[in-house]
Amino acid sequence: MVSSIARHMRVLALGLMLGALPLAPAAAQDAAPIEASAQKLKPGGFVWQPERATSGPVEIVISLGSQRAFVYCGDTLIGVSTISSGKKGHESPIGRFQILQKRQLHRSNRYNDAPMPFMQRLNWHGVALHGGHIPGYPASHGCIRLPTKFAQKLFQVTELGGFVFVADEEIESAEAALKLARANASAPMSADRTPAGASRTAP
Repeated sequence: MVSSIARHMRVLALGLMLGALPLAPAAAQDAAPIEASAQKLKPGGFVWQPERATSGPVEIVISLGSQRAFVYCGDTLIGVSTISSGKKGHESPIGRFQILQKRQLHRSNRYNDAPMPFMQRLNWHGVALHGGHIPGYPASHGCIRLPTKFAQKLFQVTELGGFVFVADEEIESAEAALKLARANASAPMSADRTPAGASRTAP
């Protein structure tokens, strides 16, 4: 009886000691498996796990330097994808945008009727997220291309007005991407998200 009580007390003490230890942030713990998979992505590859979060706004962070897109639901990472942004002379704009228009089937008004499946417009000057070829380097005319299957999945969870943050620099982790977006959450956007003096021509 005495030994049983002693064992119980030791287990209780161990539990209290473990409970006092600091825990890693939940977001960092949650992101670890998906980030590990994301680091191995080849051009055209993506990771998509929307079941990891059930509530919160969907936000997208684009790293032009890393050629990666990070997708969050609330503060939880739910997807990472390779991208292809604007090539030299047609660089994708950086800054804070909102999704202005969504079209599942769209063709470019500027570039020879080129298909832009699952298009999500970021400004009225020819820039959008859409499905397309991902060669492993910037190759578009300013749009941010996504693997078509990923573009379709993303299209299904975003809403008009959803925020997209585009950064020029390389971003080493999903946690760093989210911190960068949060730090710029109050960055101004022009009324129509169009660069000063630019023509209002749809992509």
